[in-house]
Amino acid sequence: MNTTRPAVLLVDDEIRSVESMARILSDEFDVHMAYSAASALELLRHEPVQVILADQRMPEMTGVEFLTRVRRDYPDIVRMIISGYTDAEDIIQGVNAAGIYQYISKPWHPDNLLLTVRNAIRLHQLQRENELLSLELKASTHNLQEHTRHQRQRLQQTFRTDNIIRAPDSPLNRALELVEKVSPHDVSVLLTGESGTGKELFARALHYNSCRADKVFIIENCGALPDELLESELFGHKRGAFTGAIADHSGLFEQAHEGTIFLDEIGETSPAFQVKLLRVLQDGSFRPVGSSQRRHVNVRVIAATNRDLLAEVQAGRFREDLYYRLAGMTIELPPLRERRMDISPLANWLLQHHSQRMGKPVEGFGIDALQALQAYAWPGNVRELYNEVQRMLVMAQGKLLDAATLSPHVNNSAQAETFSANAAFMPPLNGLAGTLKDQVELLETHIIRAAINRHHGNKSRAADELGLSRVGLRNKLERYGIAEDD
Repeated sequence: MNTTRPAVLLVDDEIRSVESMARILSDEFDVHMAYSAASALELLRHEPVQVILADQRMPEMTGVEFLTRVRRDYPDIVRMIISGYTDAEDIIQGVNAAGIYQYISKPWHPDNLLLTVRNAIRLHQLQRENELLSLELKASTHNLQEHTRHQRQRLQQTFRTDNIIRAPDSPLNRALELVEKVSPHDVSVLLTGESGTGKELFARALHYNSCRADKVFIIENCGALPDELLESELFGHKRGAFTGAIADHSGLFEQAHEGTIFLDEIGETSPAFQVKLLRVLQDGSFRPVGSSQRRHVNVRVIAATNRDLLAEVQAGRFREDLYYRLAGMTIELPPLRERRMDISPLANWLLQHHSQRMGKPVEGFGIDALQALQAYAWPGNVRELYNEVQRMLVMAQGKLLDAATLSPHVNNSAQAETFSANAAFMPPLNGLAGTLKDQVELLETHIIRAAINRHHGNKSRAADELGLSRVGLRNKLERYGIAEDD
């Protein structure tokens, strides 16, 4: 499970130029900025990045010289030159010496810059996941095939359904059963659920457990682009089709031939674009922007949405025929608040993941912190939990993550929810009588009953929530006369 955003490094001695590019890219990517080649090289020692955009004309070291160093030390990073100059020798030198992926001329258009960086990120992902487009691999054909085969086997193992983190009695099990049933069959799948519930993870599981697992898997967020750019992204364009189209561009459907394409946020597309998408799903044909020739592909489509598409169909905002083309099988992912039993295993897995990545070992969660995580409603679902555990690790001072490391809104909300849940099983405060010891024991009795009720009689889970051992809980049940089947 990896929801970290791709990282881009901008290198330019002109501060305003770097900041201008950063504003365009920061909505989708983690942007690092450096104002000299030397500071960029130092940053690369500590921060992993997927794409570098470097200005050609910089003091002390040119962009080509800098990217040549990057190619030697970090060959998997996709490298791009951006410059206001059009010196042919610089371009040739950059392509040959530094392995430049693309040359961008100033002044650049924001949409074209964003599109170019997306393509570069996608190239890096393909290199990493499938090793089919590696820029630096020098092995023989046999070694390349072996390496690719092992890489695909690793991905298939990673995205096996039994490797998806959840509790044994999780409501997510139903969705995973459907994944196992539909994966081998070449039908379209629609994933529904709130943002952050793991739809991309499930799309990868569908692909890597299918007969197309040895082919490419490509992702496009349909809600991130206007119709014109989305059409160009998915179907490609011919040179001169629009301003900035300086070369032919193959679209994602063509790149995904014989593989799988994942269309996220499909509910955000306009009715006009839905007509064009429907044709691809009907007969596998499309026409690149500016071309008169149709092309044919064999692609499996997996789509996802956080909207109620049937309601959108009834409201006239989504085409009914497209809906039924996409929903060959519909898999709904429940929100995290409806599967609280998954919070503890997910949080522990995320803690291990972040701890290894950040080089900051901890022993685990304190009881108070784990109770707060389990009580919070998680409107952002797994994605919010991912960020919260990362924040807790950053804030941690000792070996345990306690409630002090939680975000205030998580801590406060969890305390309010826990109090409200317990209050439903407690007598009114003015009804308490007797000594302080008697009143405390009565409150403790009701708190224990409330915890057992929340876990539907599961004593082990109730004990975990209360910070007790199973034996400790049993002793309290006997002490307060609470029957095992009460």
